[in-house]
Amino acid sequence: MEIVTLLYGDRNQSWHRQANCMGVDPDLFFPERGASTREAKEVCRGCVVQEDCLEYALANSEKFGIWGGLSERERRRLRRARALEQRPTISASAS
Repeated sequence: MEIVTLLYGDRNQSWHRQANCMGVDPDLFFPERGASTREAKEVCRGCVVQEDCLEYALANSEKFGIWGGLSERERRRLRRARALEQRPTISASAS
């Protein structure tokens, strides 16, 4: 089974067939807790669909594995940062 099918299922994802991870062992992208993510991230580096992969993971709340070159912890940080950016700011001069 191809990693993209394993990761994305049979959903119609027009971008996933261009992914660098095609033909790579899926276990590489789901390392054991505390194991290195370096090799998986190296596969993602320079991938033409890296951003699509990351956005897919964020939109689908993927909690495990390396997606778009980011670990679950890194994706959590990114989600929080994006949420903070979207919060309305209260102007000090509004009083």
